[in-house]
Amino acid sequence: MTKERTTQNHFWERNRRSGGYLLKRRSKQIAISVIRAVLMFGLCFMIIQPLITRFARSLMEEKDLYDSTVVLLPRHATLVNYKYVADLTGFPGTMITTLWISLVVSVCQVVAATLASYGFARFDFPLKKFWFACVVMLIIIPPQTISPALYMTFAQFDFFGIITAIRGGPINLRSNILPYLMMCLTCMGLKNGLFIYMLRQYFKSIPVSLEEAAYVDGCGTFHTFIQIMLPDAMPIIASCFLFSFVWQWTDLFYARNFLTGYQTYAVRMSTMASAMGKYFSASETTQVIVDPHRTMQLISIAVLICCVPLIILYCFTQRTFVESLAMTGSKE
Repeated sequence: MTKERTTQNHFWERNRRSGGYLLKRRSKQIAISVIRAVLMFGLCFMIIQPLITRFARSLMEEKDLYDSTVVLLPRHATLVNYKYVADLTGFPGTMITTLWISLVVSVCQVVAATLASYGFARFDFPLKKFWFACVVMLIIIPPQTISPALYMTFAQFDFFGIITAIRGGPINLRSNILPYLMMCLTCMGLKNGLFIYMLRQYFKSIPVSLEEAAYVDGCGTFHTFIQIMLPDAMPIIASCFLFSFVWQWTDLFYARNFLTGYQTYAVRMSTMASAMGKYFSASETTQVIVDPHRTMQLISIAVLICCVPLIILYCFTQRTFVESLAMTGSKE
C-alpha cells in the first residue's frame, strides 16, 4: 500500500510540474485502449456470432424451428441433421476430393506465380511492362468474361493441330482436371494475377546486392533463386498458398467448367436445395416440398462444415500469414 501510494503521489507531482500534460496523455491512452477494445469486441462478435447461431440451429429438431420461444439453445437437441447433410453432399467423399484438388491446384499456382514474379522483379525482357499490364488485367477482369473462350478451347482441344493429326479430331478435356492444371501452370488460374503481384512486390523489396554477393561467390541464377531468394520468401509464398487454397475450396466457376468429372463439396452444397425434395420424398413417384426454414437449416449446416477445415488451417498458419502481410509492401 505504501509503495502504491508513493507511486500515485509521484504521478500527481509529475503531472503538476508538467501543467496537467501527463494526466491528459494518460487519459488519451486509456480512451484509445477502451475504444480499441470495443471495436475488437464488435468485430469478433460479428464474426463469431453467426457461427454460434448456425451451430445452435444445426442441433434443433424441425419443431424447434417454429417455436418462437426457442432462440439459441435447442429444446430438442439432435444430430440427425448432420446425417441429412452428409447424405445430400456426399460427405466425406466430396470433402476428400475437394481437399486433394485444392492442394494440387494451389501448389501449381504458387510454383508458377513464384517463377513469373521473380522474372518480373529481377529481369528485363521485351514488352515487360505490357506483360505485367496483362497480369494486372487478370486481377481486374472477372473470369466469367473469358468463359466462352475457355469453354471452346478445352471442349475442342487441339494443340497446334497435333492432336487432330494423331487422333483425327480434337478431344474434350472439360471433365478432366488437366485443363485447369494447364491454366494454373501458365498463370491463368483463379486469382493468379494477384499472387504474381504480391510476390513481385516482395522480390523487388529484397536488395539487389544480396544476389550480387551470391553471384560473386559463384552461384548461378537458378542456384541463387533456390538457395537465397526462396527461403526468405517462404512467408509470402505461404500466404499465396493459403489464399489459393481457400478460394479453390469454395470455387464454383472453374469447378463447373472443368471439374465436372469430380464431385466437389462446394458444387454438391450449391445443389442441396434442389435435391432436398427428392431426398425427403416418401416414395419415388412423389416429391416433398421442403419448408424454407428446414432448407436454410440444412444449408447452414453444410456451410458450417465447409468452414471448419479452413478455420483449422488458419489456426495453424496465422503467424505465418500475419508475418507475410507485414513483409509485403509496394517498394520499388
